[in-house]
Amino acid sequence: MDIALVQLSSPDNETQAQRIERAEALLLEQRGADLIVLPELWSAGYFHFSQYPELSETVEGPTVAMCAAVAKELQSYVHVGSIVERLANEAGTAEGGAQGAAPVLRNTSVLVDPQGNVAHRYSKLHVFGYKSLEAELLTPGDSLAVAGTPFGQIAGTTCYDLRFPGLWSELSVRGAEIVVVPAAWPAARREHWRLLTSARAVEHQVFVLACNAAGVQEGVELGGTSRVVDPAGRLLAEAGDGEEVLRVGIDPAAVQATRSEFPVIADRLADYSGLAR
Repeated sequence: MDIALVQLSSPDNETQAQRIERAEALLLEQRGADLIVLPELWSAGYFHFSQYPELSETVEGPTVAMCAAVAKELQSYVHVGSIVERLANEAGTAEGGAQGAAPVLRNTSVLVDPQGNVAHRYSKLHVFGYKSLEAELLTPGDSLAVAGTPFGQIAGTTCYDLRFPGLWSELSVRGAEIVVVPAAWPAARREHWRLLTSARAVEHQVFVLACNAAGVQEGVELGGTSRVVDPAGRLLAEAGDGEEVLRVGIDPAAVQATRSEFPVIADRLADYSGLAR
């Protein structure tokens, strides 16, 4: 399986439309990749908090539409990274709200299949509050799905979700074999990024495909170093800290081979809460 991680920047002086156009050109260069992955909130820019309402969109909006068109053109899966998703009811008002209320916004990732259809979506469960306005502006998700593909069971988490192993345990219980992690992880905590992407792969014996943002947004330097880690914790590839595309081949069969040889998941107890204190 050929993977392409598109480590993109979202500079402050670039419009969303310009960034989508630039990303499209990069994606179209990835012909032959089975799965192409983008970072978290790249089209809006994660740290452009004041613009979230105006840059929000639905899953039918311009970011996903562009990625769907590329997926069909290349006959590849494309993981959109994530968008500031705007949720609305049929009347166009905020979901569950009154006419004129502010829309509900979520940090939603989308996987598009080679026919251009949405194969998987996930709204970030752990919205980030430390030196960030994400927790104030965005509503956490409420579901956790795993999608079947010809390459195995694919799931997603987003950035800060790396710090919550219980979420990852549940993904492995639900059958995940490949976990895609779009992120906007700052350079200041790059070593945490490296540590946690490797740890989650080892703990849950999954491939971790972690695509981080690069560049500077609103004065914050993003960490880059997108990574592919195999189910035994081996680092297969790591990007630098600037914009680049990381291409690497993986063997999805390695998941079951690793789990059979070293049965950590099979040995894990279903519930630890009843143990004596």
